[in-house]
Amino acid sequence: MPSHRKPRTRIRTAAPAVGITTAALASVSLLAQSAGAAPGKPKPTVEEVQRKVDDLYRQAGTATESYNRAKEATDDQREKADGLLDEVARGTARLNDTRRVLGNYAAEQYRTGGMASTVTLMLADDPQAFFDRNHLMKQLTGREEQALRDFETERAGVAKKRADAARGLERLTSSQETLRAGKKDVQTKLAAARTLLSTLTAQEKARLAALEEKKQEEARKKAAELAARQAAARKAAEAAEAAEAAKKPPTGPGTGSGTGTGTGTGTPSASTKAAKALAFARDQIGKPYVWGATGPSSYDCSGLTQAAWKAAGVDLPRTTWDQVKTGTRVATAELRPGDLVFFYDDISHVGMYIGNGMMIHAPKPGAYVREESIYYMPIYGSVRPA
Repeated sequence: MPSHRKPRTRIRTAAPAVGITTAALASVSLLAQSAGAAPGKPKPTVEEVQRKVDDLYRQAGTATESYNRAKEATDDQREKADGLLDEVARGTARLNDTRRVLGNYAAEQYRTGGMASTVTLMLADDPQAFFDRNHLMKQLTGREEQALRDFETERAGVAKKRADAARGLERLTSSQETLRAGKKDVQTKLAAARTLLSTLTAQEKARLAALEEKKQEEARKKAAELAARQAAARKAAEAAEAAEAAKKPPTGPGTGSGTGTGTGTGTPSASTKAAKALAFARDQIGKPYVWGATGPSSYDCSGLTQAAWKAAGVDLPRTTWDQVKTGTRVATAELRPGDLVFFYDDISHVGMYIGNGMMIHAPKPGAYVREESIYYMPIYGSVRPA
């Protein structure tokens, strides 16, 4: 018998408006006034503008991670709601099939002079409320009784699934509202930074670029110092290992030391996975930072590290706040290529260590995936995913 299941409409989320709110415009206007010719106030120095812009980008990074978390929750709720609606549709189809079977039994009873009340009861929305159920069961064959029991069970199941789906849709709506609020927050911070920069004269922009280069140079010097310390530590460790090996008696000709590094299991080592993740990250250099992006043409910071380690067969969570909880914590002096380095007290940025105090990361809007010193930003901590 053909199914009369109605096609289910997939849930679609309308894209949030791109514009910013009146409050956001007001905040941007105030920033512009403070950077320009605000009445009664001196114009901020280029250094002050740099600090404000850097802070706005950092706030935008934090807002981006909030957006990423909300998007992940929204996607999860949408998938669950879609699954529940699928179950409701399947349950409704089974319910209708059973209803048709009961209808056939009712028609047969009618033809053979059966009780009209039984027919009404079997097709009612609430058979048990019609009259005493035990009285009805006495009038039914075993086959008819089982069909009625199936009908009641399926109807109760469909009702529960419908209630679950309704609650799921409510949670989805809440997640979507959080997602829209997060998007507005990011847009507001970025708009404020752009407006602030637009108030600078050509001479001030040149001064700002010089300050940026100075900051980069200081960060590179610190990276070189870390690289020197790490090289010295490796050399000392190798010397200690050689001295320890020299104390051991020879194992005899042809016997070898038996200390090979292979596991024999065919499972890629941690260093192999890190090398794959690094190779992927290097291939993304030059691609633009786009907040909320996970590739392949653009990335935000945690989107890049997630994609890189996924290429190595390791699934990382979406946000910096969750990635920092994955793997083994390591000290800055013990960093190895592939490790994740997190920045700021709110853990709003992440990069992948490549050695010599440098990392690959997706920095901020208007920038591209690039190599940079890990000392360019204040370090929160580091994690080794594999």
